Amino acid sequence: MQDIQQHRQQFLGLKDKFYFNFGGQGILPQSALQKIIDSYEHIDKVGPFGLKMNSWIEENISTAKKSIASEIGVTSESITLTENVSVSCNIPLWGIEWQKEDEILLTDAEHYGIIAIVKEISRRFGVKIVTCPIIDTLNHDNPVEVIKNHLTPHTRLVVISHILWNTGQVLPLKEIVSVCHNYTYSQQQIQVLVDGAQSVGSLPLNLIESEVDFYGCTGHKWLCGAAGVGFLYVRQDLITSVSPTFIGWRGLNYSKTDLPFADDSRRYEVATSAYPLFTALKEAIAVHQQWGTIEQRYHRICELSNYLWTQLTKIEGIECLKHTAPESGLVSFYLKNGKDANKMVKILEEKGFYLRTLVNPYCLRACIHYLTLETEIEALIKVIKDEN
Repeated sequence: MQDIQQHRQQFLGLKDKFYFNFGGQGILPQSALQKIIDSYEHIDKVGPFGLKMNSWIEENISTAKKSIASEIGVTSESITLTENVSVSCNIPLWGIEWQKEDEILLTDAEHYGIIAIVKEISRRFGVKIVTCPIIDTLNHDNPVEVIKNHLTPHTRLVVISHILWNTGQVLPLKEIVSVCHNYTYSQQQIQVLVDGAQSVGSLPLNLIESEVDFYGCTGHKWLCGAAGVGFLYVRQDLITSVSPTFIGWRGLNYSKTDLPFADDSRRYEVATSAYPLFTALKEAIAVHQQWGTIEQRYHRICELSNYLWTQLTKIEGIECLKHTAPESGLVSFYLKNGKDANKMVKILEEKGFYLRTLVNPYCLRACIHYLTLETEIEALIKVIKDEN
């Protein structure tokens, strides 16, 4: 395992700031940026359209999928390359053939973009939206039981986040999937779509073992890839049952004369992409894996987030949302005594500390990566004390 100070030298964006916003966007390693530059230069040199370039593109797509698959414990054939989590989640949400009596179960901690998709599906197809209270289970109650108690014979799909983007709670994915798949009164197996925006790159995953149906991801947050590349995992046996919504030449099977949709995850891909960005994500994943396994990275994330959480609990006028040590890199906290979170974020950024506010609940959120240093946490604690 490489010394963390030495390892951080590859991330030039960490040198002049105290960065606690990995849950919004990560810092691109310098070698990944160089891969983008080299790739565009290669495209210009070879020629952007031709047999040689087409071969390079196919190889680039294939190796990117293999790299992603190695990080999340799936086969590369089950990976669809997209632009971000929102696009990834749009694919199964619109690909399901909805009936008017169907229900979609959401938690009250889902991102606004996902909620907006579900609302539009409800408007167009008459699907009922049911929301269950997961935020309140952060410090008590069992989220699995809450979800189970909101399932009905009409529930068609359950939409959850693996790590809640506002509270940092890690939901027990395998148990939730099991409850949904084995729901007694459902005429068909209830499927589970997961928003993995905060989990991929921060949490060890074995999606095949979890038996999850759909898992939407992005590469620009905890994986520190370039913005513009995301991916979707679809359980192998479900791929041909979900119809593509976005359709283009990359999703077709050219081995057959009638050009049907591909039988693997390529069926959801559309057309020309910014292919050099795929090389950047592959390189970013390799950089993380050079430092340690995802289990080692997650262990360090939890140690550091626990350190921040412990120090925050000692500050008068600060209340952490979670009452026990965090299980993820997201540490959210309230400012008491009428202090304004937006104003605090502005003050902190002026001093070189990058955090963000959340609307529901209205609080501040700090994101701790394995790249974070103890000294950075100590500096953040000091400035919060001084400004609180």
